[in-house]
Amino acid sequence: GNLTGNIAIDSTVNPDELGTYTVNYNVSDTNGNVAVEVRTVDVIDTTIPVISLVGEATVVHEAKTPYTDAGATATDTFNGNLTASIASASTVNLDEVGTYAVNYNVSDANGNTAVEAVRTVEVVDTTAPLITLLGEATMIHEARTPYNDAGATAADTLDGSLSKNITTASTVNPDKLGTYTVNYNVTDANGNKAVEIVRTVEVVDTTPPI
Repeated sequence: GNLTGNIAIDSTVNPDELGTYTVNYNVSDTNGNVAVEVRTVDVIDTTIPVISLVGEATVVHEAKTPYTDAGATATDTFNGNLTASIASASTVNLDEVGTYAVNYNVSDANGNTAVEAVRTVEVVDTTAPLITLLGEATMIHEARTPYNDAGATAADTLDGSLSKNITTASTVNPDKLGTYTVNYNVTDANGNKAVEIVRTVEVVDTTPPI
């Protein structure tokens, strides 16, 4: 009759190690007749590792400032932690505004390759240029004498020197006593405007009559 409950099972299967294993099924009836059946089990690894980004998938970063990537981690069902085996490739250029990528890849010991993880890095320029006056911020000027402004310089973290791009607006009238201004402005290539710098010029009359 039914001898299922009498079956003896002997298994060599080790799911933690790749290889070919057997499961043996044995049973005897009451008259000593022995039945033997064998199952072959191939333990394989076809599961790919999983890469997880550390930090945000999209990062906005200021141009001309050091970029340190947050990195990524990788785990595998068979090999465990593969973070140290991650290969990364970055196209980030801190000297130019644009959208760049940092790519992460890893394979386990059995050649299973993870789905590539990608971090997008947007390099932006939000830093305004800096205008520096040449000479004093407040000047006393003698009336009826030519006024030659000392000018200013301008520098930008990304564009470098912008001194030639400075626009000036002067209200100075050396023929009339009063307080006047010379205004300096500049904008970088990405539209960032510098804080306006103003020189005050006081036109005075200190020359005695002849």
